[in-house]
Amino acid sequence: MWMKNVGPFVLVLIGSVFPLHAQSDKSETVTLEMLMEEMRELSEQVRNQRHTYSQLGKAIDDVMWHVKLGDIAEVDKVRFTGPPLRYQPNETAQGAGNPLIVRAYTFVPKNRDRNQKLPLMVLIHGGVHGNFNSGAANVVRELIGQGYAIVSPEYRGSTGYGRRFYEAIDYGGLEIEDTYASRNFMLENFDFIDADRIGIMGWSHGGLHALMNVFEHPDAYKVAYAGVPVSDLVARMGYKTDRYRELYSADYHVGKSAYEDVEEYRRRSPAWNAHKLETPLLIHTNTNDADVNVLEVEHLIKSLKAEGKTFEYKIYEEAPGGHSFNRLDTEAAKESRLEIYKFMARYLTPPNPVN
Repeated sequence: MWMKNVGPFVLVLIGSVFPLHAQSDKSETVTLEMLMEEMRELSEQVRNQRHTYSQLGKAIDDVMWHVKLGDIAEVDKVRFTGPPLRYQPNETAQGAGNPLIVRAYTFVPKNRDRNQKLPLMVLIHGGVHGNFNSGAANVVRELIGQGYAIVSPEYRGSTGYGRRFYEAIDYGGLEIEDTYASRNFMLENFDFIDADRIGIMGWSHGGLHALMNVFEHPDAYKVAYAGVPVSDLVARMGYKTDRYRELYSADYHVGKSAYEDVEEYRRRSPAWNAHKLETPLLIHTNTNDADVNVLEVEHLIKSLKAEGKTFEYKIYEEAPGGHSFNRLDTEAAKESRLEIYKFMARYLTPPNPVN
């Protein structure tokens, strides 16, 4: 639909460029400035429309959660607050410095024993600007079947909540605290959650969240799982494209390139924080992952070993599915998830553990 806006822009472009040969240098400069301004305005329109469509898509997908899980779970979407924005364009503006409003999905088993406390699983979506969508319903259903209550935060930077929230991202920084805040929200609002049986798990960028949460809040979680986790942002900036690197350099993102501030990228990388691990941890990775290169996770594993940490891991060799290998609906993926559930159950003792 945004393409309808291109027509007027093309007319401006044609009408601006061709008369240049008959105009003075001053006129040419004015005309080019006008053309650049038109380009900027068009770019803004495209950006804003993209966020509008994302919000619509998110609203539709919210309904799908009820369709897919309404038979076994009480599904809700809640709001709470995380830390204020790291990047404040105008620090003296009205409302500047306010805590950021964050949303999360909550799932509670319908058939739970009302006389017993439930373990909580903090389940985190991946993606630099991803969101928690109903494509993860297979994992949520399996966890609900075991008797877990679940919270899945839509931390800052998630797509589907408008441009301001999208540009609130603080990759590997304050977004980690949004996930921690979702854990605290559950304890404050659901009296049947057992504070001593809280686990955290995620894949990809969600794996980074799981790792950084147990590094920064070791007493808050009993156990953690990190699947194909983003582990070393310094290395990642080296093997990704220029376009990917530019995303991190944006003012509203990390704000600098790794070249300009390598220490900031180290600070946000699990592999460079391995010395903080105190929580039981399972890591999975895959050698044919086309998103998180196995070298990142290998660095994490070597760092944990160098620090003398106790943890478990498995490097899958060329597992079908690449980055998503154990989130699919195949038998191989289910077997891998079974390993995860058995590991988590050791520490969280869900009412209906898998066999």
